[in-house]
Amino acid sequence: MAWLRTINPDAAASLEEGLEETITVTKLGLEGHLKRFFATTNAIESMFGRVRDVTRRVKRYRDGDMRHRWCVAGLLRAEQGFRKVQGHEHLPMLIDALKNHALDNQTKSR
Repeated sequence: MAWLRTINPDAAASLEEGLEETITVTKLGLEGHLKRFFATTNAIESMFGRVRDVTRRVKRYRDGDMRHRWCVAGLLRAEQGFRKVQGHEHLPMLIDALKNHALDNQTKSR
């Protein structure tokens, strides 16, 4: 990765940031739509974008509770745009893979 850092430091940082998640998705053995869905942060970024849209024009927060209310309002707005995860019928495979991964990590730490 050092060679990429000399050419484009931002690209190298981005690659390093996503490398662990990509390896994890591969280790879990996800395929098809689920693999594509979990290999990106698009869903999370989209949700946070909606929250930003809702809270963008708030000029003065009175207290922490008000911040929470605006954040929840943004999340509820984002929820309206959520769609089914493509490949949702394979979620039981994901659950099994996560359980196996957790068990493997427990036995390695002993």
